Amino acid sequence: MNCTITTAGDLAADLPGESAYEPAGAQAYDVTVVGAGVVGAAIARELARYRLRTALVEASDDIGNGTSKANTAILHTGFDAVPGSLEARLVREGRHRLRAYAARTGIPVERVGALLVAWDEEQLAALPGLLAKAERNDYHAARLLDADELRAREPHLGPGALGALEIPDESIICPWTTPLAYAIQAVRAGVHLHLNCRVQHIDSDDDIHTLITTRGTLRTRHLINAAGLYADELDRELGHDVFTVTPRRGQLIVFDKLARDLVSHILLPVPTAAGKGVLVAPTVFGNVLLGPTAEELDDKTATGSTAEGIALLREKGSRILPQLLDEEVTAVYAGLRAATGQEDYRIQDYPDRRYIAVGGIRSTGLTASMAIAAHVCELLSGSGLDLGTPSELPPVTMPNLGEAFPRPYENDGLITEDPAYGTLVCHCERVSAGEIRDALSGTIPPLTRDGLRRRTRAGNGRCQGFYCGAAVRALIEEARP
Repeated sequence: MNCTITTAGDLAADLPGESAYEPAGAQAYDVTVVGAGVVGAAIARELARYRLRTALVEASDDIGNGTSKANTAILHTGFDAVPGSLEARLVREGRHRLRAYAARTGIPVERVGALLVAWDEEQLAALPGLLAKAERNDYHAARLLDADELRAREPHLGPGALGALEIPDESIICPWTTPLAYAIQAVRAGVHLHLNCRVQHIDSDDDIHTLITTRGTLRTRHLINAAGLYADELDRELGHDVFTVTPRRGQLIVFDKLARDLVSHILLPVPTAAGKGVLVAPTVFGNVLLGPTAEELDDKTATGSTAEGIALLREKGSRILPQLLDEEVTAVYAGLRAATGQEDYRIQDYPDRRYIAVGGIRSTGLTASMAIAAHVCELLSGSGLDLGTPSELPPVTMPNLGEAFPRPYENDGLITEDPAYGTLVCHCERVSAGEIRDALSGTIPPLTRDGLRRRTRAGNGRCQGFYCGAAVRALIEEARP
């Protein structure tokens, strides 16, 4: 088994006798996936089931380091997708695939359910239509609630709520361990992961795509574009001008764990053309989210928060859950979604070019990721690539980051065997030295404190690393070769 990861400082870490970037005439990859967000990592994992020479190329220094790390972390049912759309089918299939995968690998999921809350007569009148839409999407568990039942379910709701549509299977999930699990399985099965490797230009002929990157040249027979916010730019490198990605910024406020008792469900607004709107949702980490905003931007790097955005969220939150605004804020963050102006995914196969564009994957991409991967492999097979017979992947067990499940610091047996799991480094999030050690020695170790935070929660609590930051930094430095 070849576990291959290359970074900017490691240009010769591939198979024995080979460099990361082969000279002309050397064996090219069968398939290269550009983009190691949740969708790209899922595609790489699916390809790892076949006897192919596969690469996963990522511009940043980690898995899931773009849109995938900054979303609302909801495992959707797809009840409100456009009926008959590709997104509707892949979200429906992906939900079942990911729920089963999470159970096998230890990714925390909580089935908390959602309530689509109507605050005026117009919104209340829209609920039966949304119920019918859910049924057209083959989701039949939704039902209408009157004001009294809604209030009994969520007693801390603001005044004036008239009713709701209940979606009992909407769930919350860990958005960080999901793409990491995909990538770990892919790498353990022999996929080559190239980090800090931005594609700058692509030359294509009848047989080979040559990728000019910031770290050298890669050659591949088939190319999968899962570059997220930059998928349109990569698409144009291949000579297409089919879609444009407009970054849509979503700012969110994370409230302290003491706010968790205020809400039992995901509280959704009646959706509009601009998106699903501002919601209140618990997280698997024990916090409460308020957001996101939906701001159309030109800058694909504008992940900063603004005073205007936070003020808007607080205004919306004061109506949805007034007591939430009295709670302490743990963090504020913003993510960019890859909006294309079309209410569907932009998955386009170009079999004559041996190229598949996977664009316009919006907020449902986490839920649909495994189904998108299976769909892409079907397209590859239809374009002439002989995938062969799939094989089982090496098993993976992810560290539990969820508050609803036992954490290492609570496991007496584990601590007896290894006291490092009882030695807390991050007291806010109860992260032990053993968990940090495991992350730093893992198949895909973090290169930064932010990467470690997504693997362990260290530094993610109310003090935001003020107390544990120095100790965490020292552990990272000790782990570096």
